[in-house]
Amino acid sequence: MKASKFIAKYLEKRGVNHVFEMSGGMITHLLDSIYLEDKIKIISTHHEQAAAFAAEGLARMNGIPGIAFATSGPGATNLITGIGSCYFDSTPVVFITGQVNTNEQKGKLPIRQLGFQETDIVKIAAPITKAVFKINKPDEIPKFFESAFKIALSGRPGPVLIDIPMDLQRAELKEDLIKRFLQKSNLPNLKKRDNSKVDIFYKSLIEVIKVSKRPLLLVGGGIRSGRAHDVCVKFIDKLGIPVINSLMGVDILPHNHPLRVGMIGSYGNRFANTTLAESDFVLVLGSRLDIRQTGGDVNSFKEGRKIFHVDIDESELNFRVKGCTTLKLNLYDFFEYGNGDRKKIIKNKNFSFWITHIMQLRKRLLDVDELKDCLGINPNIFMHKLSYYSKKITAYVVDVGQHQMWAAQSLDLESHQRFLTSGGMGSMGFSLPAAVGASLASLKNKPVMVIAGDGGAQLNIQELETIKHNKIPIKIVIINNQSYGMVRQFQESYFNSRFQSTVWGYSAPSFEKLAKAYGIEGRRINKPEEIEKALVWLNEDLTKPSLLEVMIDSSINVYPKLAFGKKFGEMEPQVKPTEMEGI
Repeated sequence: MKASKFIAKYLEKRGVNHVFEMSGGMITHLLDSIYLEDKIKIISTHHEQAAAFAAEGLARMNGIPGIAFATSGPGATNLITGIGSCYFDSTPVVFITGQVNTNEQKGKLPIRQLGFQETDIVKIAAPITKAVFKINKPDEIPKFFESAFKIALSGRPGPVLIDIPMDLQRAELKEDLIKRFLQKSNLPNLKKRDNSKVDIFYKSLIEVIKVSKRPLLLVGGGIRSGRAHDVCVKFIDKLGIPVINSLMGVDILPHNHPLRVGMIGSYGNRFANTTLAESDFVLVLGSRLDIRQTGGDVNSFKEGRKIFHVDIDESELNFRVKGCTTLKLNLYDFFEYGNGDRKKIIKNKNFSFWITHIMQLRKRLLDVDELKDCLGINPNIFMHKLSYYSKKITAYVVDVGQHQMWAAQSLDLESHQRFLTSGGMGSMGFSLPAAVGASLASLKNKPVMVIAGDGGAQLNIQELETIKHNKIPIKIVIINNQSYGMVRQFQESYFNSRFQSTVWGYSAPSFEKLAKAYGIEGRRINKPEEIEKALVWLNEDLTKPSLLEVMIDSSINVYPKLAFGKKFGEMEPQVKPTEMEGI
């Protein structure tokens, strides 16, 4: 069997329904074989970075590794940002790159390049992948593909890259290899856990909960990437402790869940950060406690509270925040253990006073009041209204920038809705292509909502053609403040409002007109009174794409914002920072 045909059949056996790519000479055998097998749909994006993000969006929705192809040289290097995004946000994607023929590779020769577009993508991608495989002979193909899927899904999920020379794609594989590896493969089996450490951790956890007056759960993206959402919600309901979330944990609980508080961190809800500052105990689940969550003063973050931390990645435990009681464990196993015996977790009815206090904070420190004096459309109010009219949307796929924080602060997610964004990489241009993958993650394309800024939208704007060509039901909201708003706000705080390259020298097109140029219906609004009519229009036909451009004042900032150099819980604009932070 031709090697490329084997690869097509193997992907099918692994449950792959879509692959994302931009065509190039060194992957033509692979694309042709997938086409001839006619079981997997090929989605041709208009940039390899977009193919990578689309594969990531699909994998984050259904847990099956996404697949992205790219040709050698610039095709492969264009994948890098998407590979990094998958690595930092723990998303299982298998990236497959074509390489020049083996006789065109320079090997150890003291030259820069032998074959046209020859590029050592394996060495380039190695630091931001769980594993890289360079195919040197045809017989390696089956075992490396088997290893790639297992590695991508096991432990802390992440990306794997396979680089295949063109001549090996057309090689013939031996019959015994084909029979062995085309049997239906199972997902990697989790190792049997050592319950002794879990018993000790839970015993300590129960003792702390019994004496705690103001406990919290902090949930992060590790719950979704660990495929542990349903058992997590069961655990939360059983425990009865209020829940705060990181940016990557926005969609763990629906907005109307009685224990949901809100997002914490640099741009977290004021009431959520205040709640955390007043807590005496925090159980951290699948969140790595990075600087965007804790602020720069780690000691202040920990002061006055005990912290228990569970994560599959031991290197994240007691890394930035020291002195935590920790447990290295798959989160699914952690929740299953706690849910299995009701005696292991005791629901403390005395938390009602603490929950009532938090609800009072939420009423007093409303998110919509942070920008109550802004001119024109209030972004937080807009997000609430967008949620109200978009209840049938399957997922919000949010780009990077100020709009990302307004969305995380104020979207009212239903129990069936997901929130996808680029967290660790923080890559502008993520949302449009990731939405393509998110919509295609089920057999029937589901309507998803893109929320992007005018800056980020321009990085992968060409994917409007992918959306239109494939008739993907993506609704697009562009929050247009005619600037790179997040950096502009940074310049306002630390560079005396010298807005070089964020306002000065920056420009954006009319996205309403641009959408129409791609054959997608578009509208623009400028005033608060136009919002509701526009949102009814945006959501009236969920079978086709459309775009709404929302003009807001370019001087609007995101608040609250942790005041760096101050204690955790002290926030701008009421408190001025004394140190410079990363954006």
